[in-house]
Amino acid sequence: MMDLRIPVGGFFTVAGLILVGMGVFAPETRAALTTANVNLFCGLVMLAFGVSLLLLARWAHRHRR
Repeated sequence: MMDLRIPVGGFFTVAGLILVGMGVFAPETRAALTTANVNLFCGLVMLAFGVSLLLLARWAHRHRR
């Protein structure tokens, strides 16, 4: 049975990469009431969460053997 952390981590990693790309390459597309680059910051958080889930799934797979 597949670990649930793999597809969820993959989703958050891909979504985070898309948001980081939007924040870096199109910083003018931001929320109307903020001066912060919300896409970049949320993308970095999502990317870190997704990568951590993938690393945890890999660690659990190695220790299960």
